[in-house]
Amino acid sequence: MAGNTTASAKAQLYDAFAASGKALASGKRLELLDLLAQGERTVDALAKAAGLNLTTASAHLQTLKQAGFVATRREGVRIHYRLAGDDVAQLFALLRKVAEAHQAAVPAARDAYLGEGGAVEVGHEELRARVAAGGVVVLDVRPAEEYRAGHIPGAVSIPIDELARRIGELPEEAEIVVYCRGEYCVLAYDAVRLLTDLGRRAVRLNDGMLEWRLAELPVESGGLA
Repeated sequence: MAGNTTASAKAQLYDAFAASGKALASGKRLELLDLLAQGERTVDALAKAAGLNLTTASAHLQTLKQAGFVATRREGVRIHYRLAGDDVAQLFALLRKVAEAHQAAVPAARDAYLGEGGAVEVGHEELRARVAAGGVVVLDVRPAEEYRAGHIPGAVSIPIDELARRIGELPEEAEIVVYCRGEYCVLAYDAVRLLTDLGRRAVRLNDGMLEWRLAELPVESGGLA
């Protein structure tokens, strides 16, 4: 009898673990976690950024909330969502790396989305060394609200959809190091291609704000008043 009780308790435990896995079993829910890793957002903002209608976005967010991955706060009639903790961001980042390492479909899908590789990229330590040496502009091409929520210290904000017309704001002789949300964010890739086509020296940070935060490197917030 005790054995049956132990087996039942074990099954309940593993079912509880599985509930978290089920909450992650949606590409759109992972995309919402990716967006929330950049900072707190309203349902409206998340729906727009993820290309979802409000009803669908709300349903996905409720699933994530029930699994304990996101938390909320109310401000008037608006509900703001955020990740429940840094461990959720770590889980999301690890899931992507494990999938890339073990799922044959992921590398091809990554390349189809991000475009051809081969562009020069730098890591965190090299970026910090180049900034210390001078002559480098760190360019954040995420939307302005994500920049305000947290950015690499000293970074300049020019969202990708404004870059072509605002390129004159970047010093012509400076090397430009571009970053966006994370390792799999297409915005930085597009920005490097655009800047290079316009004759600028541009390289990409090899990941982005998600990994920068998880590495516990300095982060500034605010700006763009």
